[in-house]
Formats: sequence, structure tokens, C-alpha cells
Amino acid sequence: MNVMIVEDEMLLAMELESEVEMAGHQVVGMAVSQTQARKYLQENRPDFAFVDIHLQDGPTGIDVGRDLAAVGVPFVFVSGNIKRIPDNFAGALGAIEKPYTVNGMKNALAYISAVVAGDFDVEPPASLVLAEDVATASLRRHG
Repeated sequence: MNVMIVEDEMLLAMELESEVEMAGHQVVGMAVSQTQARKYLQENRPDFAFVDIHLQDGPTGIDVGRDLAAVGVPFVFVSGNIKRIPDNFAGALGAIEKPYTVNGMKNALAYISAVVAGDFDVEPPASLVLAEDVATASLRRHG
């Protein structure tokens, strides 16, 4: 799986890159801002992306997510504040909350890999908040 990482904290981006590669995938692009992410998307199409919400040019990760969704690239948000994600998750599969553990990221990546490959029978790990779970919880609160 070809993965794009959109993260402005270089240490976290490098750690995530290492996890992706140890899981047998390839990081094909890294962006620290919405501008870089959009430029990369114009030139390439990853199979999947990890997107932080707050980037170098502000809280633009949600817009990056919408750009990814518009071209059919599945993604998850990786954020220290998942409450900032819109109720519809801007098209994301879900979110991983920072700080995450290496094991939590490894389990989330295994699940994501399976889903991207078309295997929807796998159980999501606790480290991954699925968009549909949040939507269901929101409906229960408001319904």
C-alpha cells in the first residue's frame, strides 16, 4: 500500500513513516501543510493517507481530508484533539488519537490495510475511532 503522511511535527512523521514501512507498506509522500498535500495529490495518488488536523498553515488538515475524499483516497485523521473533527468526519474512515502507542498504531495500520484491500470482516482495534461509531453515538445523543 502506498501511503501519504500529512503531519507537521517531523518527529511524529518520521515515527509514523517507520511504522508504515515496518508493516510492509511504502511512504510515497510526506506533507507538512495543506499546500504541500494538495501539490502532492495533483501529481500522485496514494492508496491511503494519515492526516493531522493542525498543520504548518493552521488547522487545515480537515480541508486536506476533504481533498482526499473528493478523489477517493481513504484516510484517517491522527490528532491530539479528535473533538475538532466534524461530525461527518470529512470523509475519513476514522481517527487515531495522539499520543498513540506503537502497538496501537500497528493494530490500526493492520486494520486499515485490510479494509483498503477490501476485507471488511476484520475487527477494528481500540486505537482507531471509526467514523460510523462517532456518527452512531452522535445520533444517540441527538435522537
